[in-house]
Amino acid sequence: MFWKKSPCAVLATLMVIRLLAQVDRNILLGFAPQITGGLAINNAQYGFLVGAVWVLSYGVMAVFLGALADRHSRPRVIGAGMLIWGVCTIASGYVQSFEQMVAARFLVATGEAALVPAATALLMELFSEKRRGTAMGLFYLSIPLGIGCSFLLAGTLGAAHGWRTTFHVLGIAGIVIGLPLLFMSDKRSNHAAQERATPLKQQMAAVFAELRSNRVVRYTVAGFVLAHLVYPGISFAQLWIARERGMDPATIATTMGVMQIVFGSLGALAGGVLSDRLAPRFKGGHASVLVLLMLVCAPFMVAYRLVPTDSPLFYVGMAVGIFMLMSLYGSATTAIQGAVPVRMRSTVMGCSMLLLNLFSVALGTFVVGSISDALTATGVASPLTHVLLVSDILALVLGGFFFYVAARLKRESTRAMPAMGIKV
Repeated sequence: MFWKKSPCAVLATLMVIRLLAQVDRNILLGFAPQITGGLAINNAQYGFLVGAVWVLSYGVMAVFLGALADRHSRPRVIGAGMLIWGVCTIASGYVQSFEQMVAARFLVATGEAALVPAATALLMELFSEKRRGTAMGLFYLSIPLGIGCSFLLAGTLGAAHGWRTTFHVLGIAGIVIGLPLLFMSDKRSNHAAQERATPLKQQMAAVFAELRSNRVVRYTVAGFVLAHLVYPGISFAQLWIARERGMDPATIATTMGVMQIVFGSLGALAGGVLSDRLAPRFKGGHASVLVLLMLVCAPFMVAYRLVPTDSPLFYVGMAVGIFMLMSLYGSATTAIQGAVPVRMRSTVMGCSMLLLNLFSVALGTFVVGSISDALTATGVASPLTHVLLVSDILALVLGGFFFYVAARLKRESTRAMPAMGIKV
C-alpha cells in the first residue's frame, strides 16, 4: 500500500496515537487526589481502578485483538479501537460513582488494547533489523510523553476546567484521529499466506507451543513483566509525595509531568539506540543490554524512596526510575517479536501485555493499595514508603534475574546452534 512507502511517516502517526492513548490511560494518575476525593474512594479502590479494572479488559483483549491484527488490516483494528476508547473516555467525564467509573474505564481499556500488538508488528515489518530497536524506542517514547502530559494537563487544563472537561476533550480527539484509519487496508508482502495468522483457536495453540519451546523469549517476557513491578510506584506517586512527603498536589503534578517527559523520553530513546548498537556486540543479545540498564539504575531507585525531598538524590532517583523503565521497551519488544514467526508477532505481544498488566499493573497496584491501607489502620508511619520500596526492589531483583537467564540462554544457543541446530 502507498502509506507503507513512508515508514517514518507511519511511525510518526503511530507515535501520535500512542501519545493520545497514554494520556487517556494515565490521566487518572494526574487527577488522583481530585478523583479519589470527588468519588469518595479509598486506596484499595483506587488501586483496583488503575490496575485490575484495566487488566480485566486491556490484558485479555490485547490477546484477542492481537490475533485479529495478525489476520486482518492492522490500521482498521487500531481505528476501531480508537473509536471505542474515544466514546468511553467522554463517558468517563460524566460518571458520578466509583462503579460508573469502573465501567467506563473498562471499556476505554478495551479500545486501547488494539494499539500496541498491531502497531509493533507493523513497525517490525516496515523497519530493517538494524533499525528496529530505535523505531520501537521512538514508538514507546509516547509513554513518558503521555504520562508527563497527563500530569501537566491535570496541573493546567484540569486545574482551570476540572477533570471532567479534560476527559471530554481527550475522547473527542480519539474519535477524530481514529475515523480515517477505518478506511486503510493493509496488504502484506508476497508471502502473505505465511505472514497471516490462522483462525483464533489454532493461532493461540501455535503461540503457546512457541512460548513453551522458545526459552529465550519466555524468560525475556518474564523479565519484562516483573520489571513492571515498579508501576505501582508511578500509580501512587502523587498520593505518596503529597501525603507522606508533604508537597502540594498541583506542584507534584507539574514536576512529575516534566520529569516523565524529559527523562522518560531520554530512556525510551537511549534504550532503543543502545539496543541497536550494543545487542550485536553482546553474546546475550538484547537481554544483556536489559541487565546492564537495570544494574546501573538500581542504586538510585532505592535511594529515591529513603531520602527527604530536599535531597538532590530524591529528584535524581525519581529521574533514574523513570529513565530505567522506559529504557527497557526498545530492547525487550525487539527481542520478543524478532524471535517469533511473523504470523504471530501481534498475538505474542498481546500475550506479553496480558501478563504484564495482570501481574504487575493489576495485582501490583491492588496489593500496594491494600497493604498500605492495612498499615495505615495499624498506625504505621509512612505506609506507602515502605510498600513502594519493597515493590521497587522486587522489580529490580526479579526482572534483572530473568533477563540474566535469557542472556545466558542466548549465549548458549549462539554457540550450540551452528554445530547442533538447537532451538531455544
